[in-house]
Amino acid sequence: MRIALAINPAAAFGRTSNAGHQAAGHFRDAGWDVVVLEADGYDALRRLVNETFATGAKVDALVVVGGDGMVHLGVNALAGLDTPLGIVPSGTGNDVARLLEVPLKDTAAACRQIMAALEAGGRTMDLGRVSAAGTSTYFAGVLSAGFDAAVNERANRWRWPRGKSRYNLAMLRELGSFRPIEYTVTADEETWRQPALLISVANGQSIGGGMRITPDALPDDGWLDLFVVKPLSRIRFLAVFPTVFAGKHTTHPAVEIRRVRNVRLEAAGVVAYADGERIAELPVVVDIVPGGLRVLA
Repeated sequence: MRIALAINPAAAFGRTSNAGHQAAGHFRDAGWDVVVLEADGYDALRRLVNETFATGAKVDALVVVGGDGMVHLGVNALAGLDTPLGIVPSGTGNDVARLLEVPLKDTAAACRQIMAALEAGGRTMDLGRVSAAGTSTYFAGVLSAGFDAAVNERANRWRWPRGKSRYNLAMLRELGSFRPIEYTVTADEETWRQPALLISVANGQSIGGGMRITPDALPDDGWLDLFVVKPLSRIRFLAVFPTVFAGKHTTHPAVEIRRVRNVRLEAAGVVAYADGERIAELPVVVDIVPGGLRVLA
């Protein structure tokens, strides 16, 4: 087998700093031909990966080493192609890897799963497609537009601390000034006004490293889960927040989840994120692409 292995250029610290080259060693030890794709930054790596597949490179799979941002890169390189995507998790969130039950914190186990899945043919999953400002972007996990996206905006501006604590601290800082948003939502041709703290459109189950906002979402059922948190006081929001990790928030009266196939979100001054990556300011249109990607999981 011949694979392209894309390594997160930001993985230069901590336990996962050598995960990419460790993965390359595991694949080579199994007799695979590995083409390592590295660049000085995320945008440069994205261009390199896209160019690799645009030229019709003869590879059997793309494997990304990193977190949800690297998965997002791989998804958009392969959407519409038959080439499968493998994931070696080494990020802080790893929500897509968690969704696909890829081994976390174990590079060797993730590589073994990829090799076995490629021999077996892999499986398909749905993709979300978000259209904004004349362009379309694909995502595997969750698109967020509201409080959690604002937290991402704040956290991405910080260089410290590393890991999940940066997201949690950014959330507490954002909570002090955040106000409910007035959305206009159109879902499957029904339109309504929706005041809310946040709205997410989910193909996956979790955000932020395991917050199971839509615990019943499936990546291959042909549906998106529209997740709405209606206005709450700060105290009530903080009371609900811990239950999200266990997926036990779904019966709270401020929480609404509905299955949809397409959604349009409109609101002033709100930025949408998907798989943790900045997409565009609203309005955005999101729809489902059934079986849009083959994955090695």
